[in-house]
Amino acid sequence: MRLDVRLRDIVAERDAARGRINDLSKQVGMLRRDKQDAEPLMTESRALGEREKVLDGEFVEVESTLRDILLQIPNLPHPDVVEGMTSDDNKVVRGPAQMPKEFATHQRVPHWETGAALGILDAERAVKVSGAMFTMQRGLGATMARALCQFALDRHADAYEEIRPPSLVTSHTLTVTGQLPKFADDAYNIGRDDLWAIPTAEVPLTSMHAGEILEEAALPVRYMAFSPCFRREAGSAGRDTRGMLRSHEFDKVEIFAVTTPETAAGMLDEFVERVTGTIAALGMPYRVLEICTGDLGQSHYRSYDVEVYAPGCDQWLEVSSISWFSDYQARRGEIRFRREGKKGTEFVHTLNASALAVPRVWAAILENFRNADGSVAIPAVLHPYMRGATVIPVVKAWDKQR
Repeated sequence: MRLDVRLRDIVAERDAARGRINDLSKQVGMLRRDKQDAEPLMTESRALGEREKVLDGEFVEVESTLRDILLQIPNLPHPDVVEGMTSDDNKVVRGPAQMPKEFATHQRVPHWETGAALGILDAERAVKVSGAMFTMQRGLGATMARALCQFALDRHADAYEEIRPPSLVTSHTLTVTGQLPKFADDAYNIGRDDLWAIPTAEVPLTSMHAGEILEEAALPVRYMAFSPCFRREAGSAGRDTRGMLRSHEFDKVEIFAVTTPETAAGMLDEFVERVTGTIAALGMPYRVLEICTGDLGQSHYRSYDVEVYAPGCDQWLEVSSISWFSDYQARRGEIRFRREGKKGTEFVHTLNASALAVPRVWAAILENFRNADGSVAIPAVLHPYMRGATVIPVVKAWDKQR
């Protein structure tokens, strides 16, 4: 509040100085025309000009400080969001669904062991070429990773326009979605070019309409995008870093929507149904959690997580975050819409969801679909994308040296 008052005072004083300078300029012109002494007025004008420069500098400094503070302010949660302090207070609102009564012993093997044994997960070479917390899928493991993405895109092609966005974006683009300045340490920055590697396709999709005014009749706008995602995840070392659970780079399909305020809640429900439908089609156990107030992200208005159960890790793994941002991102990006027959404009609402993030879904498949002989059955919905393969077989002895 103090900075805002100071900013207003600076603007008022600067405007008054500019007005006085303009008046003095006219008076000086008249005095010179009449061949009278204009030096006193010129001295006053020069002094006001110097003061204006000082005020300009102070304005930039105060405005920048105020903007940095405002960018740190989180969104207000939806009134119906579950109250809580931590992730322990998140509420299961659906499921567990498709949960078997029990898991066989052969399903209780962690995916990093199965992946290595089948020759489809090569952690050693991933570390050799890129360092810790990078992964490398091989053979049918790589094919299945790609198949998952194409399967997800095909499921949403009925209503969503496919976009292939850039993988590098500007600082402003990353600020619009709320990643900057708060999560700068978690992102990969190319400082030489003022570019950032995207942590999710949500980032470029949101800014596609930055600074634009959309017509109400054009809403909702629905997009889907496949992209690589890059996350430094500072501070996460040693936590869920084995196998595919947490990595600096991974592939993901995102769905995104721009709506009016009135239709946003319905779009959130649509996202939940689409994501859970995809996981259900893969045949895996899943549940849906509503995120409590204390666990909401800075920009989130209301959020749900979809989790799958991985019997080998004996964990529920988050595979999708489904979020409604109200007009939080739209205000940062100046994204508005015009109602038909009405004057003025309003801010849109934005929503996004991970339609399918490869790493944890891939991991859960290896654990849920592991056979007694160590092979892995490929979910039936992926068969059309697997070049005829229906099973990832046990590696033959002579192939283990690859």
